[in-house]
Amino acid sequence: MARDQYDARDTLHTATSIVPSSIQRMDPGSACLVVIYGTELGKRIPLGTDEIECGRSAQTGIPLDDDAVSRHHARFAWTGSGYLVADLGSTNGTFVNDASVRERSLADGDQVKIGHTIFKFICGSNVELTYHETIYRLMTFDGLTQIHNKRSFEVVIEREVSRAHRYRRPLSLMLFDIDHFKRVNDACGHLAGDAVLRQLAALVSANIRREDILARVGGEEFALVVPEIALDAARVVGEKLRAVVERTPCRFEDATIPITASFGVAEVAASPPTGPKELYQLADAQLYAAKRGGRNRVA
Repeated sequence: MARDQYDARDTLHTATSIVPSSIQRMDPGSACLVVIYGTELGKRIPLGTDEIECGRSAQTGIPLDDDAVSRHHARFAWTGSGYLVADLGSTNGTFVNDASVRERSLADGDQVKIGHTIFKFICGSNVELTYHETIYRLMTFDGLTQIHNKRSFEVVIEREVSRAHRYRRPLSLMLFDIDHFKRVNDACGHLAGDAVLRQLAALVSANIRREDILARVGGEEFALVVPEIALDAARVVGEKLRAVVERTPCRFEDATIPITASFGVAEVAASPPTGPKELYQLADAQLYAAKRGGRNRVA
């Protein structure tokens, strides 16, 4: 099972947990938070020795205008040997690497999710370098799902279509999205919806080839570029993914959330040559055909 799919209740930690050796010798002021998903993407928040609170209240040090965030939601604090995050009895909880926590010592690279915002914790002697690497990664990868973003997908599809025509090799594009995703958000909440998106991306990533390129191109819409694969074989890939999604429920706290997905598949044609925009439109038309045909299917 993918990392995103474990039950958060099984990994509840407190401040009495053993602190990893990698963060025991941290220097005060040698860390920061970077917003990798949310409305202030790329924002850097230095951490010193003073406690800093995060919440919906404008009086907090890290205010978040988000209904999923409590007025006083969480606190980041220097402990004398490292940094920790503590939940302040929030309604929707604080998550570190997808695990619900009351208090947790932070290690370099940890991801802290508060409401719809995800912070990456960076510390150590190369904070500046790591920060710039994180910002560069934000240009290519979606902060929520950790797969390619729409901007990166557009670069990839241009390159792969050009390559397919140049070398006369097959290329297929698959578009898919979660069926009735709004019902998930309405029934379980938007935080559960975020968890479903993360888990779906991890599940699909684990079931494709290394050379395939998976991207999030819309709210709940994904694209999969499959080089060297013609239409019939791509349809088989789509059916495999459809089946694995159907039989693998997502999980969020106490909830088990079954989902299905619909897939549209299209192939580059040699004559007249299919361009990237046309290929996307063809796959999109097939996705809508799958929706009209009853969902949970490949068209």
